[in-house]
Amino acid sequence: MLSGRQDEPTPIPLWRNRDFLLLWTGQVVSTIGSRVSGIAYPLLVLTLTGSAAQAGLVSAAQTAPFLIWFLPAGALVDRWPRKRILLVADAGRAIALASVAVAVLLGRLTIDHLVVVAFTEGTLYVFFLLAETAALPFVVSPLQLPAAVAQNQARDQGAGLVGQPLGGFLFALGLAVPFALDAVSYLVGVVMTAPLRRPLQEERPPERRHLAAEIWEGLRWLWGQHLLRALVAIASVGNLAFSALSLTIIVRARELGASTTSIGTVLGLFGVGAIAGAVAAPPVQRLVPSNVILLGALWWWVAQMVALALAPSVFVLGAVYTVGGLMGPIFQTANAAYRYALTPDRLQGRVYGVSRMIGWCTVPLGALLGGISLQSLGAVPTFAALAACLAVVAVASTASRQIRQASRPEPSAAPSTR
Repeated sequence: MLSGRQDEPTPIPLWRNRDFLLLWTGQVVSTIGSRVSGIAYPLLVLTLTGSAAQAGLVSAAQTAPFLIWFLPAGALVDRWPRKRILLVADAGRAIALASVAVAVLLGRLTIDHLVVVAFTEGTLYVFFLLAETAALPFVVSPLQLPAAVAQNQARDQGAGLVGQPLGGFLFALGLAVPFALDAVSYLVGVVMTAPLRRPLQEERPPERRHLAAEIWEGLRWLWGQHLLRALVAIASVGNLAFSALSLTIIVRARELGASTTSIGTVLGLFGVGAIAGAVAAPPVQRLVPSNVILLGALWWWVAQMVALALAPSVFVLGAVYTVGGLMGPIFQTANAAYRYALTPDRLQGRVYGVSRMIGWCTVPLGALLGGISLQSLGAVPTFAALAACLAVVAVASTASRQIRQASRPEPSAAPSTR
């Protein structure tokens, strides 16, 4: 069902919600820290070895956990205390990043060390992401979930805008500095999460089944939910297209004669648009039916790709890219509203883990196909191919009765432990 009772007709504003502010503020700091180290990893490898292949190995080690851990981590997040997962994940990442800073200062850093740290950080990120997402309905009122989701997206986009330039600046100050700052940022996350008062999951009778059985339960439940299954499919194909977009923007900007500074500015403008979209997402969610948001976003992105292909200058390219960034947070807020409304708390971790794994598994393929298309055809035909891919998704979604007739997801009943 997409409806339920509203247990808090007049919830306190998010800015006065102690637990939400603690969790959100801690993650602002730690997310900026992770963006700082994200750019520092390849810079450090290139500085020490000059090898792009080894830099790619470290990057792969950081992202490999996304494919490895989402399924089992989702089941474990539904089984273990979520607050403990948040604390252990941030503490573990602090220790891992601090070890890099210490090794650099001692002159003992190796590529193997960096690979292990990158893999550890990526693994703990998966656990933290699933636990934080599943815990959110226990931190805010059901009425405020769209606003809270939007604020988390604004947090992530803002961290990207601040963290990457800051990472380059700090790396210039010293090779160990970005990693030391990231370690401190995760400690801030621990300090801010520890005082949370509310329970972050329903009370459940102790039950231990085989992990594979719990994973299968989540997969089977999601498969039986036609609307959520369709949204996961949309995300998977959409990520296939969007994973090639940044490189296509770069190639097209170079074809239009842009400098490296201009290209960096164009790419940064997407974050500006996304932050604006995150601000707009809650009122749009209230005023516009969610199924209209979902379908409108898909056609919006088709139009964006066409406009990018036709852009006659770098200025227009940047403007279209910025406006395109508006729709992502609005779409994700509507998507999350359906997932929270339909998914019982005992399955939140598993359902979100399955969704993210399926949604992200197409990213490497999309990047590969995008590179091949750019090499063989050029930027404008690649934009046309991306528009065609998204148009297929938009047509199929518009034809889908589950999406076209989906009712507005109403706030679900409050978790029983709140």
